[in-house]
Amino acid sequence: MSRVGKKPIPIPANTKVLYKDRLMTVEGDKGSLSRNIHPSVNLKIEDRFVNVIMAEDSRTAHAVQGLTRSLVSNMITGVSKGFERILEVNGIGYRVELSGRTLVLHLGYSNPVHFEIPEGISAAVEKNNILKLSGIDKEKLGLTAAAIRRLRPPEPYKGKGVKYAEEYIQRKAGKTGTK
Repeated sequence: MSRVGKKPIPIPANTKVLYKDRLMTVEGDKGSLSRNIHPSVNLKIEDRFVNVIMAEDSRTAHAVQGLTRSLVSNMITGVSKGFERILEVNGIGYRVELSGRTLVLHLGYSNPVHFEIPEGISAAVEKNNILKLSGIDKEKLGLTAAAIRRLRPPEPYKGKGVKYAEEYIQRKAGKTGTK
């Protein structure tokens, strides 16, 4: 059984949770999110807590219970506090610029790369090489950050490329000359 799935999710005072016809809607200070809930589980909302309950006793229900609990918890956290992801651009001449809803990334290619920021995600650039992405949908934020990182992943010799702020790049030794 899922230990994560059994834990109740607290609902903050400024957040409203609605569950009807397998559609969960969460509204808070930062916005609102909706998600369809898998048929193997049900949600029970009472006393400012949300509980995820299995509708049937099957292997799928056990697996989906923990997943659903995490998704609902992320929705509640997103509309009340929001999420943030920080990317660093490392390398000589590598930089990021923001023009409207488009990121212009100079990543060592012959031409700059233009990346359109999806709706619901906001971006801020600090010191030309630190990119802060924020939004209420954790899944969309993670996919956007991964797509930007994929444009030029960090390489192990000099560490050039786009990396997450908390990511550690394990360095390799370069070639050495022989006598």
